[in-house]
Amino acid sequence: MNSIQSLNADRFIGRRIGTATILKELARGGMAVVFIAYQRTLKRHIAVKVLPKSNLSDQKVEMFQTEAEAAAILSHPNIIQIYEVGETEDFLFFTMQLVQGMTLSEILKKAKKQILSSKRILPLNQTVKTIIQVLEALSYAHQQEIIHLDIKPENILVEMHTNRPLISDFGIARVMRGKQYDSQTTGGSPLYMAPEQIIGATVDGRTDIYAAGIMLFQMLVPELPIPRFTSFESLLEHKLLDKKGIFLQEPSTINPILNKDIDKIIRRATAYEPDQRYATCKDFIKDLQWYKRRVL
Repeated sequence: MNSIQSLNADRFIGRRIGTATILKELARGGMAVVFIAYQRTLKRHIAVKVLPKSNLSDQKVEMFQTEAEAAAILSHPNIIQIYEVGETEDFLFFTMQLVQGMTLSEILKKAKKQILSSKRILPLNQTVKTIIQVLEALSYAHQQEIIHLDIKPENILVEMHTNRPLISDFGIARVMRGKQYDSQTTGGSPLYMAPEQIIGATVDGRTDIYAAGIMLFQMLVPELPIPRFTSFESLLEHKLLDKKGIFLQEPSTINPILNKDIDKIIRRATAYEPDQRYATCKDFIKDLQWYKRRVL
């Protein structure tokens, strides 16, 4: 099976997919390539995500179809919009909204390169606003019985001119409508995975809340205060065994502009037991809005 990293994307340039023509490569991940395309009928640029059949496995096909299915169900200003899902002789694809901007991960990496330490974190007001918008989108998804399960900075696209965050990559999402997912949850990114997700137990909206809490902490400090792990496996093992959490310090002890109220919010969002976390994204939002009114 060919690796997606070794795929020659040039052969896709100029190909027509539905009413769109592929123009150039935008990005590639673990299983697919994203292109910029021009949609002639609506005279706009869109994104096309392509999974070559030469790179197919049953798991990858399922993830690709899940992403398209989950995202197509959702219509929210902070979730990437899916336009069309299809298949050609060579690949599976879906077309989607093109976001002019960067991932939150890229923004954080850029900030960390600043010479002044005070510039190595995002403005507090912007951080809280971004997380609230992400939580509003997750709240909506949860109401539609869809759990994302891979919330992290790499999967948050931020528009260049508006700073609007949009959630992408529903590849391992769970569409819970009429389904039960006990001990079937696989995948995820180790740092952001909740304990129940690691062991394959039942997941729900609180699993996404855990990941959002980790991401919030990451946005508030120059570097997350966690031990140095030699492997993903050791990180996952530590997260399962230490019910106090992986953080060595509170946010307010690292970033002097914060106070201890944000420590309590993050501590609750990232609690080991789901029952100790916020029950819903709206509860999480409520505390962040209170913090925003009190501090900002």
